[in-house]
Amino acid sequence: MISAMPNTGLAIELQPAERTQLEQWESAHGTPQQVALRCRIILRAVAGQQNVAIAAGLGVSRPTVQLWRKRVRELGIGEVWEIAPGRGRKAHYDQGQRERIIKATLQSKPKGMTHWSCRLMAKAQKVSKNTVNRLWQLHNIKPHLSRTFKLSRDAKFLEKLTDVVGLYMNPPDKALVLCVDEKSQIQALDRTQPGLPLKKGRCGTMTHDYKRNGTTTLFAALNVLDGKVIGECHGRHRHQEWRKFLRRLDAEFPPELKLHVVMDNYGTHKEPHVQAWLKKHPRFVCHFVPTSSSWLNLVERWFRELTEKAIRRGSFVSVPELKQAIEGFMQAWNESPSRSSGAPRLRTSSKRSIARGSRWSRSNRDPPAQGGKEGGCSVKL
Repeated sequence: MISAMPNTGLAIELQPAERTQLEQWESAHGTPQQVALRCRIILRAVAGQQNVAIAAGLGVSRPTVQLWRKRVRELGIGEVWEIAPGRGRKAHYDQGQRERIIKATLQSKPKGMTHWSCRLMAKAQKVSKNTVNRLWQLHNIKPHLSRTFKLSRDAKFLEKLTDVVGLYMNPPDKALVLCVDEKSQIQALDRTQPGLPLKKGRCGTMTHDYKRNGTTTLFAALNVLDGKVIGECHGRHRHQEWRKFLRRLDAEFPPELKLHVVMDNYGTHKEPHVQAWLKKHPRFVCHFVPTSSSWLNLVERWFRELTEKAIRRGSFVSVPELKQAIEGFMQAWNESPSRSSGAPRLRTSSKRSIARGSRWSRSNRDPPAQGGKEGGCSVKL
């Protein structure tokens, strides 16, 4: 005896969350059309429509509507994503062809070029560019992107990292931690034509070409305690200017406080005259970051703020005008450092620094003895 499907639709009861989920799947841009169609069938069934009306409205057969009513009622809404064995679109290319495309992407380069594009790979493998694109997306391969990096080769990397990060996380009593560095060769650039101001529907504009009107060097010290910055501009970048800035720091803070200074390994910081001056001023305790690790110095983050918010979009007809802009930014910064300084990001930055150091030590060498110690001003690094 041949049994026919019943004319009356099976009742489906869904929770509000399940109905919302079906609506999201149905309207999502990345949902396959067959899944979206199944969601529409179930949503109309939940709304009370009969099988014949659903089939006529969606352009499918009545048995199809009844089939998905039954599956969702018995197995839940996740069943709309399932494809029965033997059904669905058949693969146009076998697994071997797909593996050859991935292998060619990762282990070869097009002639005379540095990386593959979808169309170049499609032409080389005699497939469509959409096929290559889907395979690259599936394996998260992005030949068009690259990232820069710099691996520190400092023999005492982990020791210096622990010393500096420990200083950030647990500073000594009756002392201040200052992150000090120079931003050299800041250019006073004047645009060749006036730009258009910001307005509704249009961003501000500026010309791509410019006229150079000189440079200046900014010496800056970020106080880790409150986020305030002390800085001054000089025309040159020598040990004489560096000593002058150190003398200002010496006069800026009470004499009973020790100053723990975090700095990089630039030659000016280790010049003999600078070392002699530091020996006469023992309140300065130097902590050198590892070589090629300027990211560990928090003042570098402040330099980025300065560049993005005061210099890059500016137009300066002279060096004094550039210096005035830098001074104005520092004054505005120091008025409310708690909201804009690196202090709120300090704990997160320190945790990232520790994680970087741990990954570096595991991938390159056995870690040296743990535990940073208070650094002196010796140049033997």
